[in-house]
Amino acid sequence: MKVLIVGSGGREHAIAYQVSKSSKVDKIYCAPGNAGIASLAECVDIQAMEFEKLVAFAKEKAVDLTVIGMDDPLVGGIVDAFEAEGLRVFGPRANAAIIEGSKAFSKDLMKKYHVPTAGYETFTDAGAALDYLETAKMPIVLKADGLALGKGVLICNTLEEAKAGVKTLMLDKQFGTAGDKIVIEEFMTGREVSVLCFSDGKTIKPMTSAQDHKRAKDGDKGLNTGGMGTFSPSPYYTEEMQQFCQSEVFEKTIRAMADEGRTFKGVLFVGLMLTEDGPKVLEYNARFGDPEAQVVLPRMKTDIIDVFEACIDGTLDKIDLEFEDNAAVCVILASDGYPEKYEKGLKITGLENFDGRDGYYCFHAGTKQTGDGIVTNGGRVLGVTAKGKDLSEARKNAYAATQWVNFANKYCRKDIGKDF
Repeated sequence: MKVLIVGSGGREHAIAYQVSKSSKVDKIYCAPGNAGIASLAECVDIQAMEFEKLVAFAKEKAVDLTVIGMDDPLVGGIVDAFEAEGLRVFGPRANAAIIEGSKAFSKDLMKKYHVPTAGYETFTDAGAALDYLETAKMPIVLKADGLALGKGVLICNTLEEAKAGVKTLMLDKQFGTAGDKIVIEEFMTGREVSVLCFSDGKTIKPMTSAQDHKRAKDGDKGLNTGGMGTFSPSPYYTEEMQQFCQSEVFEKTIRAMADEGRTFKGVLFVGLMLTEDGPKVLEYNARFGDPEAQVVLPRMKTDIIDVFEACIDGTLDKIDLEFEDNAAVCVILASDGYPEKYEKGLKITGLENFDGRDGYYCFHAGTKQTGDGIVTNGGRVLGVTAKGKDLSEARKNAYAATQWVNFANKYCRKDIGKDF
């Protein structure tokens, strides 16, 4: 069969790797792809948001299955566009991808269907918000409901700070109309864990757990990034927690979406906070995580094409989803200066050192093929993943492998998964 993957990052490289292992697949296309994906697939110069061109390409090449990696096209309705032309596609429709596209929608859904999450209230009146704060537990989180360039979230440690925050958002209008409505949310503490799940709209099956490191610098310091590394499984996510989340989070969420007329087929990424009161949902995403996919997918034993097709056809209950009993660690090699200013177009050497090395992977995130070879083309350049019998061995292997490949402004965190 012929498969088209839509996207261009490390996540799509990991998906392409798993797809290439399937005996059912004889041709892979990727739009637009990258220099690493090009070793597994024919890359096509069509961008992820060019739905009409992608649909036309899939028809022209008689593509049997399209897999959507990225959030923007999913929220934008790419699945609906493919289905309208009778094409098979893996991912949620726009009316289900809203679970990632709108934070207010997802919080309201969790509240209505009693999925454990941070307690919250929404206010359009500053006086009512100030009254609510008088009896609220500190610290507390204030969020401008609208878009505020990612700056509309205030973490307040005292009642005085919280009152000042309401004034800043609602009365002083620091973020304009974004603060006309605010969400006041309970502050949660604990360990964060990501669980990616496959769903066919009725059945939901979790993959193995993972944990991401978001901050740019060691010790979880510095600016937030797309993710500087990850490990799988999370030792903090116990079997007992999995059983709780299966019934109280995963199945409840999928049933809730179906009851709302928003059947969710695809990958549901659940970000959890493991609090003293048990696991609670931080956020949902409607696709594979990046870089979570780079540690979860290499450990997957089940043919990924069988799983994709079962999700589309509503037969996921027949699939035995299996993962290796080992561990994986991914260290992101970034351009020094990321996520702010950094140089691009620098030559990458040593990629051939990964050829034929079982249990070692170099997933391309921001690379480009030029006449002079492969060069850097983004902030996050490569994801070096290694497996091991446990997290300690996988971490040792991954950091050793980061030395196999080089570019002039190579930077990575030195503490990914270091607790183990």
